[in-house]
Amino acid sequence: MQNFRTLNLATIAAGIRAQTITSNQVTEYYLDRIATHDPTLKSFVHLSQTALEQAAQADQAVQKGKRLGPLHGVPIGIKDNYLTQDMPTTAGTEAPNISFAQQDSAVSARLRKAGAILLGKTRTHEFAWGNVTPPTRNPWNTDYVPSGSSGGSASAVAAGLCAAATGSDTGGSIRMPAAVCGLVGLKPTFGRVSRTGIVPHSWSLDHAGPLTRTVKDTAIMLNVMAGYDATDPACQDRPTPNYLKTLNQPITGLTLGICRNHFFDNNQADVDQAIESAIEDFSRAGAKIIEFKIPRLEFGLGAIFAIELASSTAYHDQSLRQGKVEHFTPDVRTLVELGRFVSAPDYLKAEQLRSLLMQDFAQALTKCDAIIGPTTPITAWKAGTWRVPVGDRDTSVLSASWRYTFPYNLTGLPAISIPCGFDRLGLPIGLQIAGRPFEEATVLKVAAAYERTHDWVNQYPPI
Repeated sequence: MQNFRTLNLATIAAGIRAQTITSNQVTEYYLDRIATHDPTLKSFVHLSQTALEQAAQADQAVQKGKRLGPLHGVPIGIKDNYLTQDMPTTAGTEAPNISFAQQDSAVSARLRKAGAILLGKTRTHEFAWGNVTPPTRNPWNTDYVPSGSSGGSASAVAAGLCAAATGSDTGGSIRMPAAVCGLVGLKPTFGRVSRTGIVPHSWSLDHAGPLTRTVKDTAIMLNVMAGYDATDPACQDRPTPNYLKTLNQPITGLTLGICRNHFFDNNQADVDQAIESAIEDFSRAGAKIIEFKIPRLEFGLGAIFAIELASSTAYHDQSLRQGKVEHFTPDVRTLVELGRFVSAPDYLKAEQLRSLLMQDFAQALTKCDAIIGPTTPITAWKAGTWRVPVGDRDTSVLSASWRYTFPYNLTGLPAISIPCGFDRLGLPIGLQIAGRPFEEATVLKVAAAYERTHDWVNQYPPI
């Protein structure tokens, strides 16, 4: 069987169109790798029963010269909180008497229309809570977690079990797994991608986006996923650019900002070293570097936690009243029940702080084109570990892991994580780039400029 391990989504899509490879070959390859490695990784919860049949149809369409979509014949993993008409959705729960419609989410439908083969459902932490995604493991070291809640998608893409995958991001659930698994993960602007048909976690914080191996792959996926959908009241009716168009432009003349008072307060030494090196690289590439502070970020974690707890508890209100929550996993059950103790004044104060932070970031982004910093202050941690040393402190992995990602959920700004090196244990480090609302093209351009001058994209897990 041909080895497609080093081929990214863009190369696979081009090869299928040029008939140098077939969708059937690629799909068989991924299914074989899943059979070999997923008993250890546990990244998929369900595989399509018709994947090879779809691949054969895709190859026939190529041979007949039919018009092809940008993802024609490419096998994609889809997170298990996205509804799919041909596969069950569980949202990561095994609680009895909870079921979801077997129909396509807006994104699932867009992927199919673009020609993608939805290879299977990737594991999510229950109801997209959490930062671990049990029992999924990280392919860089299977003693470690892939973070969460999109850990199944990240593990699968990093291990070469699919060409790309979807994720959802409420406090960092795309970018955290991308960072610790050595991938590119994008949370678009709130309202850029429809969330219709994605099991809700927090209506005002949820974002849908892709996890891929390269920035170009992310641009291709966003071209497909983005666009107005009237069935999602948060989705914005505004033009969607071709994100590939400006991807290779230089960043000479751009101004990149660094928020020193939050994103550099307490990081693992290897993370600090990698990010400072990246900042120097951007400067050498012609970008102007400025520094600023947002003092109110000190209170941001409390704000997002109040909003997220209250929103999730509201969604699970019926399950709470019917006693179904007692069947949730202990960590998720605790979080869902905690939301009952968020008072109306707590919630309103959190929303007020959110408005102030949106103003603060908007002001900062009048002085710079994008903001750069670490995605997470820590690299992957061992499964079953709940506290890790960070600098001179013993820190909870829960509070540490999403400390740098949640600000962009509160503000709704587009943010991407890309690989920027490895720690002393060989675990990936993530660089985060955020931008102005609906300026994903700028975020992608900055990310691509960094990726072009580094070899991280050609590093592969040992599995």
